[in-house]
Amino acid sequence: MKQYLCQRCTNCCRWPGQVKVTGADIAGLAAFLGLEEREAIEKFTRLRPSRDGLALTEQPDGTCIFLDGRDCRIQPVKPAQCSGFPNRWKFSGWRGVCGAVEVDGTPT
Repeated sequence: MKQYLCQRCTNCCRWPGQVKVTGADIAGLAAFLGLEEREAIEKFTRLRPSRDGLALTEQPDGTCIFLDGRDCRIQPVKPAQCSGFPNRWKFSGWRGVCGAVEVDGTPT
């Protein structure tokens, strides 16, 4: 299977959709931001349209709430969905927007 190394182009952070978050994701970002988990949930998440969990909220233009210019404010603890792209999951047409480069073996 091909492996890709993220170039931090942030295009995936601007792509329409939802970033699903788990309890572990919320715990990590709350600790990183120095917040109680409940406060992090209230400030940065919303109920998914399917009502089966939480997703990160977006900025008014649809980009991730944690994207600041070309930097992720929670990079060290970003949700598993974010850190898994594009090696653990991909969306249709991702190569047209993603700057990741193909690498041999496991990316670092």
